Amino acid sequence: MVPPRGEYTGRPVGSRDGPGGRLVGHHRRRPNIDARAFIDTNLVPLAILAALVGLTLAVAAVVQFRRTSSLTRRLMAITRGSEERSLEAILEAHLTRVHQVGREVGDLEARTAVLERDLKRAFSRVGLVRYNPFEDTGGNQSFALALLDEHGDGFVVSSLHTRNLTRVYAKGVKGGQSDAAVSAEESEALRLAMAPLARAAGGS
Repeated sequence: MVPPRGEYTGRPVGSRDGPGGRLVGHHRRRPNIDARAFIDTNLVPLAILAALVGLTLAVAAVVQFRRTSSLTRRLMAITRGSEERSLEAILEAHLTRVHQVGREVGDLEARTAVLERDLKRAFSRVGLVRYNPFEDTGGNQSFALALLDEHGDGFVVSSLHTRNLTRVYAKGVKGGQSDAAVSAEESEALRLAMAPLARAAGGS
C-alpha cells in the first residue's frame, strides 16, 4: 500500500528494506562538471601554472646538464693518458702508481739519510790565513789552512815559504782543538773554520 503524499513512512530515503536489502528511495544524481567551461574560465591561471612548470623543468635540465658536464670533465681528467677503458681499471692503475711512488719515496729517504751521514764527515768547514813570516820574502806566500768536518774533526796544514825552501806541517784536529801546539796563524785558521759552528750554537 502506498502511503498518502506527505505521510511519514518511518524509513529514510535511500535506506535498504527487505531480506534482499533492496534500495528504497531515489538515487541522488551527481552534478556534471563542464571541463570546457572550467578551462575557459581559468585559462589565464592554467597558462601561468603551465609556464611555471615548464620553467622549473628547464632550470632542472640546465642544472643536470652542468652536473653531467662537470662529471664528464673530471672523468676525462682522471682517464687522461690512460689506455684503460673502464673506470675500475683506471683507478687500479692509479693506485698501483701511488704505491710505486711511495716505495720510490722511501728509497729516496734512505739515500738522503746516507748522504746526510756522509756529509757530516766531509770537509765542510774551511779556514785560510795567508801571512809573511819573514821580512826578506815578498808577499804573503805562507799560509795556514784548516779543513774540518761537521763535528770539527780534521786537520790544519801550515806552509812556511822562504827564499830557499818551503816547509809544510800538518796537525790533527778533534772537536776544533789541535792535538799539538799551534801558531797564531793556525789558531786563526781554526777559529775561521769553526765560526759557522759558533753561529749555529749561538742561534739555537
